[in-house]
Amino acid sequence: MLAEDTNTRAWQIYGQRQLARAYTPAVPDRLGWTPWDGIGPGAEVLGDVTGRRVLDIGSGAGHHAVHLAQAHRARVTGIELSPTQHERAASAYADVEGVEFVHADVTEYLAGAEPYDAAYAIGTLAFIDPHRSLPALRDGLCPGAPLILSLLHTDLHGRGPSTEVAPREQMILLRDDPPLPTQMWVLAPQLWEDLLTEYGFRVETIDLLSHPDESATVVQQVIRARRLPDRPSRATSRPRSAQGPAAHAAVGVGAILLSEQGILLGRHRLGTRELPGGSVEAGESFGDAVVRELAEETGLVARAEDVALLGTLVDHVAGVLRVTVGAVVRSWQGQPTTQPDESVGDWEWYPLDRLPDDLFVCSAQILTAWRPDLPINHPSAYFTAFAAAT
Repeated sequence: MLAEDTNTRAWQIYGQRQLARAYTPAVPDRLGWTPWDGIGPGAEVLGDVTGRRVLDIGSGAGHHAVHLAQAHRARVTGIELSPTQHERAASAYADVEGVEFVHADVTEYLAGAEPYDAAYAIGTLAFIDPHRSLPALRDGLCPGAPLILSLLHTDLHGRGPSTEVAPREQMILLRDDPPLPTQMWVLAPQLWEDLLTEYGFRVETIDLLSHPDESATVVQQVIRARRLPDRPSRATSRPRSAQGPAAHAAVGVGAILLSEQGILLGRHRLGTRELPGGSVEAGESFGDAVVRELAEETGLVARAEDVALLGTLVDHVAGVLRVTVGAVVRSWQGQPTTQPDESVGDWEWYPLDRLPDDLFVCSAQILTAWRPDLPINHPSAYFTAFAAAT
């Protein structure tokens, strides 16, 4: 708690100085998530808060809470640990309808409060240990409630976020007084996402907002999260991260068609001889991919129920994991012909005892997985047979 004690003292001094100046910031026309006007989203990220109970975490002078109550008719509770900051808000806005200001530690307050419909913190949650604040917020919010956080990402010295959950010294800057040292959890977006996920939230977006002056280094991150349901009626799934997965694998199919004349092979424009096949598309089964590729490359028509999947072959090519699924097509209609704009054509039937040279590696691997006795040389691949194929 030493870091949080430092922060409590700093914000008490800050509030005392502002009280001495009799300074109260104006109620904004628009809820802002950064110190810079017009940068980033507004109150719409909270959803429709009309008549809803909203928690302002670290409400400070209270102007954001008043804006939500007056402009959006929310019922706002401003929670503030610093007694001087609380005094600023309570004295300035005591008579504003729809707003109450509470002097308390947010984690202790939420332990006995009715759950809120939404919560937000503009620059303040980084002053509380996330291992203490996030469990309290999970328990203090209704299932499905939004939690919007504005947090420091890169400071004015160009120092970026940390990749470990630990506080570091930052300064509260004052115009006419010495800066106040604090301890802040300035964490990388992925680390915040991991923490929120651990404590029962789903992160929807993370936006990085830069200072409007391009010469300034300060960057703020705005995290939109949502409290997960307590007992979902069905098991849920979610992306591991807001970022897309790194591309590292290629998945394709190859089809064996055996007639009285032999195996069907075509010539690729790069010179290799290969089975009909190609890449699997999103949302497509391996059998459907075989049927589609067969029609696109050869003009032959087959049904998915006539496709027998043999298994998977796994190898590496130039650092890319390659997964190839071999299949046998038992029945088809039509005659194979070269199709316009396809890379493989000149389809011919080859007897198994007179296979051509220059077979494409994947086709060679599929053929020997199907018939291990075929005299074909190729790089090794790990083959796993499908149970149905055996």
